Amino acid sequence: MFLNTILVVLTDLAARFMGTTLFRRHFHLLLSALVMFGPMLSLWVSHHSIFAKKNHFLYRMFLHSGWGWTCIFVGSFVFLLSFSIRRSLSLSIRHLSRLAVAGGLWLSFCKLLDLLENATGSCYEPLEAGTVVTNGQTLLVLREGESKSECLKAGMLWRGYEVSEDIFLLCLCCLLLVEETAVFGPYLSLGGISDAPLRILFLFCVLLLWLWIFLLLCLLAYFPQFPTQLLGGALGCLSWRGLYQGWYRLGPSWYCPGRPGLGLLNIKAIGNDVEDAQLKQPNHDHCN
Repeated sequence: MFLNTILVVLTDLAARFMGTTLFRRHFHLLLSALVMFGPMLSLWVSHHSIFAKKNHFLYRMFLHSGWGWTCIFVGSFVFLLSFSIRRSLSLSIRHLSRLAVAGGLWLSFCKLLDLLENATGSCYEPLEAGTVVTNGQTLLVLREGESKSECLKAGMLWRGYEVSEDIFLLCLCCLLLVEETAVFGPYLSLGGISDAPLRILFLFCVLLLWLWIFLLLCLLAYFPQFPTQLLGGALGCLSWRGLYQGWYRLGPSWYCPGRPGLGLLNIKAIGNDVEDAQLKQPNHDHCN
């Protein structure tokens, strides 16, 4: 009972905060400021920190599979919320299709970025150890006719026009998490049923959002790369704006899944859901 009370209090506070218009309208500005000024943190952080190693557990466990973690938690939350309100599998799949569209867009951009880097890059081979120029940098010899995969496999260096895919992914995941979970606050304010599984999934989504923000700051502070990280952040924000502020606002149709919460957040639907739950479980807890 005590743990359930803590869960209710934490999720209520988080849902109210993330559901406010101020937070939703200005979160992308906060994220943009982090990407722009985050590399300045490299002046104060210690490069002997455990987060300065690219093989750190958090990078290997979460960053390299960031889209998978986002789909698992956000997809579970969206499906459980939509299905618990409407009991419609087709409606739940329509809301889940937003993740599929965003995932397809992310993969498409990654392929295009790889093609761009291959088309504009060149392979360089470092000279023997100890052969340096006067400024202390190792001499590099251009190797023509090598692809990026062959170059890296041979232990050489590839230099090309890059856009940070990690920053792109983290920015897109953060903006997607905010959009998809922001409907939970209005849902609770309308008296929607909120069992423990739904609240736990929402709490996991909030924790995942803060984890992505923390990893974003770590990459910007410990591995600053200008302007590739700035371009990655810009691409993530543009993808979010094109989807959630553009296409999804056209309304649900065969070619558009619609905005988060569309068809779910109305008093009649939630009121019927509350009545059904009260008939089945007279003593069931719910939030007003």
